[in-house]
Amino acid sequence: MKLLYNIGIFLFNGLAHLIAPFNSKASLWVKGRKNWAAKISEKIKPGDRIVWIHCASLGEFEQGRPVIEAIKKEMPEFRIMLTFFSPSGYEIRKNYSNADCISYLPADTPGNAAKFVKLVNPEFVIFVKYEFWHNYISALYERKIPLYLISGIFRPEQHFFKWYGTFFKGILKKFEKIFVQDKRSFELLTGNGIGNVFLAGDTRFDRVVQIAGTAKEIPLLEQFRGSEKLFLAGSSWKHDEEIIAQYINIYPERMKWVFAPHEIDENNIERLEKLFKDRVVRFSELNNVSLDARVMIIDNIGMLSSAYKYAYISAIGGGFGKGIHNILEPACWGIPVIFGPRYENFKEAVDLLRVGGAKSFQTFEGFKEILDIWLSDEKTYRISADIASKYVKENAGATEIIIKEIARKDINRDRS
Repeated sequence: MKLLYNIGIFLFNGLAHLIAPFNSKASLWVKGRKNWAAKISEKIKPGDRIVWIHCASLGEFEQGRPVIEAIKKEMPEFRIMLTFFSPSGYEIRKNYSNADCISYLPADTPGNAAKFVKLVNPEFVIFVKYEFWHNYISALYERKIPLYLISGIFRPEQHFFKWYGTFFKGILKKFEKIFVQDKRSFELLTGNGIGNVFLAGDTRFDRVVQIAGTAKEIPLLEQFRGSEKLFLAGSSWKHDEEIIAQYINIYPERMKWVFAPHEIDENNIERLEKLFKDRVVRFSELNNVSLDARVMIIDNIGMLSSAYKYAYISAIGGGFGKGIHNILEPACWGIPVIFGPRYENFKEAVDLLRVGGAKSFQTFEGFKEILDIWLSDEKTYRISADIASKYVKENAGATEIIIKEIARKDINRDRS
């Protein structure tokens, strides 16, 4: 199985180089890994005390961010080495101020792994959520460098638990500690002979609480809302937008309507604008004259998390594709959330649906029913809003648990 794994890595790496001239993401993936050792050597010197933290992409970075910042605060003697697998993480966070060195993770070949670990020489390592690179994990294990997985979540259908999963299960046993999000993951791992498991919760709750505490004021958005209720569609996609637009075109006066589309390129925004019968304004063009528009489109990146504080109801996109985006950001503000039908692999969505802080829709009729109830029955709305807020607050605290448990291992001792 190890041979097959390494062949798979070789083929993936070769394919990335092959399609790079024709694919922008592959091009970034390839170019970003050129001369990686020289780039790291410029930032990390012999004798530095290093913590290496690896994230697949931007979402995992946001999940790991509270832990990174806690390490920076609680363990200032360490320098932070931050790596990404995906361009969507690296390109957006390559200037993150709390990391001392930020790099793409070189392809998981035995040679790269051995060279990287020797060069960085971390005192301990954190992988976020679901990164299981065999050669890197083996190189760390051989050098007796503690490796932690944080915010892990596991399901029975994963390859670890299949009849052919012995090789992959062996990878899990090389972690010093696996911090999981939920009881199901804990029981699944321990029931399969993985003993290094700790139920800590999901650090995303800490992150959204952190974001809410530093949210920026957006006066133009507040002026646009005025005295009306505001509906905010966050990270929206085409299918979500078409259903919501159908409702707006029938009932434009029921709320003010704001969209923060997942893609903000000109073609996508123009497509979105054409869905509405009523007047539409982009945030970048919003002024006193255009405040009476019924629909606004946020055409920038970075504003959404602060914009949720102005909403009355929020819809989160992605539920008609691979899966929903972050529903915790609006829930943190005590805003009930709605989303499409593809949510089954998102624990927070399942939880909020169960307790009543969120609802799911699949058709226009389903969407209409949800909004009609929340807009006509203040008591029902308020119960859902309070449940959403309470859910986030009660599940925060994973970062503190993780930091205390790591510190218990006496990782701060000087190495001989």
